[in-house]
Amino acid sequence: MDANTFTTRADSLPQVLPLRWLRQGVVHSLLLLIGVFSAALGLKGFLLPNGFIDGGVTGIALMASRLTGVSLSLLILVINVPFIVLGYYHLGRKFAIKTLLTILALAGALLVVSFPPLTQDKLLIAVFGGFFLGAGVGLAMRGGGVLDGTEILAVYLSRRLPASIGDIVLIINIVIFGVAAWLLSIETALYSILAYLSAAKTVDFIIVGIEEYTGLTVISFHSTEIRQLITDKLHRGATVYECTQGYGSHGHQHLKVEAVFTIITRLEVVNLTDEIHKIDPQAFVFMQSISDMKGGLVKKRALH
Repeated sequence: MDANTFTTRADSLPQVLPLRWLRQGVVHSLLLLIGVFSAALGLKGFLLPNGFIDGGVTGIALMASRLTGVSLSLLILVINVPFIVLGYYHLGRKFAIKTLLTILALAGALLVVSFPPLTQDKLLIAVFGGFFLGAGVGLAMRGGGVLDGTEILAVYLSRRLPASIGDIVLIINIVIFGVAAWLLSIETALYSILAYLSAAKTVDFIIVGIEEYTGLTVISFHSTEIRQLITDKLHRGATVYECTQGYGSHGHQHLKVEAVFTIITRLEVVNLTDEIHKIDPQAFVFMQSISDMKGGLVKKRALH
């Protein structure tokens, strides 16, 4: 590459980056809008007409609206404000602005958009109300915002308490559904728990998707063949690192051996492990779920 070519490519970078940021902004905005519409459908088309609630701030707002008659739109906005402020100081200005705009959009949609009740079956109401609400929350997360401030509070508390985010969210929701059982009815609380579980599972699916990634580590004396299987047949990236055996089925060992690490989708796990054991039936293989990653060769590389 000569100097002129390098200069031309360098000069084009300022033009390429704004286009990429614009495209990303449009995609995130669409995700947020679709998320708001889905959440509004779950609330007004299923949960709200039948008196069911959800977990988190949305559940508190639903319960308060049912008991007091105050507008659900107003309650969702007011109850979320402290969490948005908390997110501003601990998760950043951009996140807080996106979250505020998203919650404002949800409050507006609940106020002006009308959805007819879609079913009278309580089981369908709980399952599909939770599904559409969870899809809305998940899409909003993928767009860079949230529809419920509970997650923000959980992130804040997890940094100060010996508990994970999931533990804190669980404790909060146990309290909410316990209060619902006391103030409303046990049946309402049970159906609401079902709606919450449906929403939570949908959020996981929207965030992770069908291509949930799995980290797979293989420790074997046939590491070269296994690495070639991963790179040449699956066309995935692989990392090889050297380790020393400690203790295993043959007692104490101090032999040098290589470990191969790769990241694949869960749909490829069975096929890959079968192929590995054809190469080395004694290979030690273990897996762990991957929640997030950046960079590297994860998607299949192009063949030339």
